Amino acid sequence: MKHIHSRDNPFYKELARLANSARYRNKAGLTLLDGAHLLKAYLNAGCQPRHVLLNSAALQDDEITVLLVRLAFVPVTQLDDKLFAALSELKTTTGMLALIDLPQAVIEVSHFALLLEAIQDPGNLGSMLRSAAAAGCDAVFLSSTCADAWSPKVLRAAMGGHFCLNIHEQQDLLSVADSFSGKLLATTLQARSSLYECDLSGNIAFMMGNEGAGLSDKLRGMATHPVTIPMPGSVESLNVAAATAICLFEAVRQRQS
Repeated sequence: MKHIHSRDNPFYKELARLANSARYRNKAGLTLLDGAHLLKAYLNAGCQPRHVLLNSAALQDDEITVLLVRLAFVPVTQLDDKLFAALSELKTTTGMLALIDLPQAVIEVSHFALLLEAIQDPGNLGSMLRSAAAAGCDAVFLSSTCADAWSPKVLRAAMGGHFCLNIHEQQDLLSVADSFSGKLLATTLQARSSLYECDLSGNIAFMMGNEGAGLSDKLRGMATHPVTIPMPGSVESLNVAAATAICLFEAVRQRQS
């Protein structure tokens, strides 16, 4: 096992750029998974990392020890604890990072899609991807104004959901919506129909917009089925991640009945 003790190490410098820069991640086609849970989800999806990085305490962790058996042919490097901590955003690190290739989305006809426009908060985006994966969506399309889907914060919030989805970033959502063969649904307070009254069978795509501004007028105008989520309480609106989960799992309920 190799050891790295200096910030001036060329490999460590590359890791630091990947941890801190979306532009560098996209250019290199690489990102970092933070923690044993995410790496296990990645392995269970049939993928192998390029490199595994540990801190000094990692080899005392039973879960990590078991994972290392599955990674027998993957290079492993131990980082000085301070260097490792600088790459991880977790207050209490698990002691394991993995360098992986950014998965390439498969281009295919979608039957159950999610279109996301200008979702800015990494926690919201990760939660929405997690819900999409759990609901069985076959594709998620992100506008160029969304947060980076492969940032450490989004990866942690999605808890492995990335590896069950076809994630298409930097998309022209107007074109995606125009070419979608099925119902285009958008939530709006002005809709006359409730989500629960809408037939969600067949090909469907939910379009969800920015946390504050919602969907742009042009994309909202493309909705074939504007719907509202009934809210008998006193709040005016839902968090976009919560609204997305409600919509997706109403579709799941209908499609399983």
